[in-house]
Amino acid sequence: MDTENPSAPLRAQSRIAGKNHSHGQPHSGVVHDNARHTENFTVIGNDLIQHQELSGLAIGLACYIQSVRAGTAVDIKTLADRFPEGRTRIAAALRELETHGYLRRTHERTSTGRVVTRTVSCNRPGHRATRSEPSGRGSARRTPTPDKPTPDKPPPRKRLPAVPQPSHPHPALLRTAVDVLAGLRRRDPRLLLSAADAEHLAPGVAAWLERDVAPTAVRHALTENLPNEPLIRPAAFLAHRLAAQLPPPPPVRPPAPPAPEPRHPFQTCEGCNRAFRAPAPGRCRDCRTDLPEAT
Repeated sequence: MDTENPSAPLRAQSRIAGKNHSHGQPHSGVVHDNARHTENFTVIGNDLIQHQELSGLAIGLACYIQSVRAGTAVDIKTLADRFPEGRTRIAAALRELETHGYLRRTHERTSTGRVVTRTVSCNRPGHRATRSEPSGRGSARRTPTPDKPTPDKPPPRKRLPAVPQPSHPHPALLRTAVDVLAGLRRRDPRLLLSAADAEHLAPGVAAWLERDVAPTAVRHALTENLPNEPLIRPAAFLAHRLAAQLPPPPPVRPPAPPAPEPRHPFQTCEGCNRAFRAPAPGRCRDCRTDLPEAT
């Protein structure tokens, strides 16, 4: 009962800072000064960020692609416009991501016959999410998404960009502008607009028409060189084009010069047989007695 246990410690041993504690201040290398994110963040695995074979540009593009919303354009041209690297380096980085399974690009034909490029971003190569599984980016957000409307509170509608305004918004001009917008869906089904969107965009089209641009030319400017990716907000896309590609006002036409005086044919004077110009036969100025004499 009174046997002493010589192996029992006399008192609890304290941790030595920097040796026993895993979070001790290092003597060299990076020191993290982190704050916990609670909204607007994306979870990305260290297997990507610390990949041993991917280049820094490929890792950065993969992080950017995983952070954007579904439907965002991530083709070579769009990424080259977004980042300072050129198309050649960005294309090589995308091929790196394809080689290591972080990106899948396939060509598909739509119902209209157009061939589009389908890009799938994989945060864990080799793992394919099912329809019931939430995506990695969506599950990382802590705030509720505004895409789920409630019965008493509809989701907030994003405001469309401002469009040019005509100097004289005549009703007939605005009706023509609405007709132009309504006909865009015949060129591309993705440009189907709601009545509210058409009402917002109509002044912008009217500003083009007011500058002597024909409706066919406006329609061509709004529908040429459309991106192959899905248009998430076609009205915002058209509003940007109406403002960014607004043509200059037509040149001011100078006033027409006055018409020259008519040149009458030659007539023979009935009094002195001298030739003179007059609209009808008669007497010359010297032989006419009905003119006042010069003083």
